Amino acid sequence: MSPDGPPIPREELPPGWGAVTFCDGQFAYRHRQAPIELVADRTAATRSHPGLGLSRCWELRYQYSLGDQSIAESIGHVSTRRAAVEGVLQCMHHIHESVDELCGPVEIQDVLDRVRFSDVVPDGQSPTR
Repeated sequence: MSPDGPPIPREELPPGWGAVTFCDGQFAYRHRQAPIELVADRTAATRSHPGLGLSRCWELRYQYSLGDQSIAESIGHVSTRRAAVEGVLQCMHHIHESVDELCGPVEIQDVLDRVRFSDVVPDGQSPTR
């Protein structure tokens, strides 16, 4: 994974997806038809379980527009950049398979709730899915 290019090669992306942002601490992909952007952002691991001893993790979230507002919802937290790349790619594939059914935020959330991540960071505040 080169820091100079997108973390997911173009040939691995499902149809309709493209890189929007990519740098050392964040990357994002947008779907051209469904009104959604998937973002992975390196962040402090303040909500992670204290026994893990993590200082940084990656938050996966999706963003969508609702009228004039841009809404961001968390999907989950993973411990490594590699897991963030795999998680975003899984989310893209789930959305791609359901793109005809996606009408709004509720449908998007339902699709993303079915994604399971590797290296998930337990937060110690809620039961695991």
